[in-house]
Amino acid sequence: MNIIIFGPHGAGKGTYTEILSKKYKIPHISPGQLFRDEIKKKSELGKKVEKIVNHGKLVPDGIVIRVVKERLKKDDCKNGFLLDGFPRTIPQAKALEKFTRIDKVLNFTASEEVIMDRMSGRRTCKNCGAIYHERNVPSKVRGVCDRCGGELYQRYDETPEAIMTMTKEYNKKTKPLIDYYKKEGLLADIDANPPIEEVDKVISQCDKELSKIKKK
Repeated sequence: MNIIIFGPHGAGKGTYTEILSKKYKIPHISPGQLFRDEIKKKSELGKKVEKIVNHGKLVPDGIVIRVVKERLKKDDCKNGFLLDGFPRTIPQAKALEKFTRIDKVLNFTASEEVIMDRMSGRRTCKNCGAIYHERNVPSKVRGVCDRCGGELYQRYDETPEAIMTMTKEYNKKTKPLIDYYKKEGLLADIDANPPIEEVDKVISQCDKELSKIKKK
């Protein structure tokens, strides 16, 4: 099954998608992570993307579409995928339809207060990429990764200023996709406000919606 994970930054898409990926044995594909890998490698694409995101802007459609299309061609996507963070615009959605089908769109929703708290408190390991939260999922030693001992840092897109900028971009360009997929009959709203301790409640909602695909 080919699934889009939709919703604003900070709604928990990444966390829930990783769980669903293991449960349904289909890959979690995040253009954001693909780009971060390129930035880490200091490739030409990575340098170009880094300049864009450092200003709180979205990566241009042409670049994102090309990267996603190439990723979906890989063998691990033959039985389906969980696409997290794409599409973010109507043009991207229309482009996606040209090279794959979509079975369901899970739209994770959360209040602005919850989103700000989750994102501004996140810390990421510079070495292995492990993610923590200063209050909800803290590391044993402040600023140090439990897994590898690497330094934890606040990503450029998780500062309060960047969060506000991205929220404005989301409301302007990405939110219209809710109506787009609703008209297509593919959208399913998922309440992502519950705290991480209640993750089973969120996954249960997802399972219910995904089970409907099998009945088609």
